[in-house]
Amino acid sequence: MNFKQSQEMLDEIERVTIGHYDASAQGFWLGTRDHDVSQNIDALLAALPVEDALDILDFGCGPGRDLQTFKQRGHRPVGLDGSAEFCEMARQYSGCPVLHQQFLSLDIGENCFDGIFANASLFHVPSQQWPQVLTDCHTALRKDGVLFMSVPRGEAEGWQGDRYGTYQELEPIQELLQQAGFSVLDHYYRPPGQPRQQQPWLAIVSRR
Repeated sequence: MNFKQSQEMLDEIERVTIGHYDASAQGFWLGTRDHDVSQNIDALLAALPVEDALDILDFGCGPGRDLQTFKQRGHRPVGLDGSAEFCEMARQYSGCPVLHQQFLSLDIGENCFDGIFANASLFHVPSQQWPQVLTDCHTALRKDGVLFMSVPRGEAEGWQGDRYGTYQELEPIQELLQQAGFSVLDHYYRPPGQPRQQQPWLAIVSRR
């Protein structure tokens, strides 16, 4: 995939996609608060020092479900989301700090985090912007920091209703990660225990 889009179109993609989540925030929370993503959380933490309290960025934290889990496990999570509604919900639910930032204009600093947890969020980034976003994540991680991502599998890009999505397979994502300075440690498909054609999600663990 190589979709070249103008800055105006990129701004529209963010505006409409974020607007969808702002407008459906309560329904999204009710529909996702009981989702079991412990396999993904465990995959991130397994690649990091077990004895330390970790600084973790929940990239696309939504209403704060996973922030709360990281906090309960003794870590220091920080949320980030483009939806103002989600940010407020996440602060109230988890008690954690939450950054209100759009994915295409990140300002997350340098050497700030041990891990970044991008669960079902990066796929909203248009394909032409993935190199910049991955570079931003690489910069924000400390030495030997770990990026976890899960994305829907496929080779398509575009609108699904009011949400924009980029669907990718393992090989092109590996290339993008390597170009940004990451080394891929592991990958798997979800949900676990199903035939591959019934596993629409790809999870990747990579190290800075």
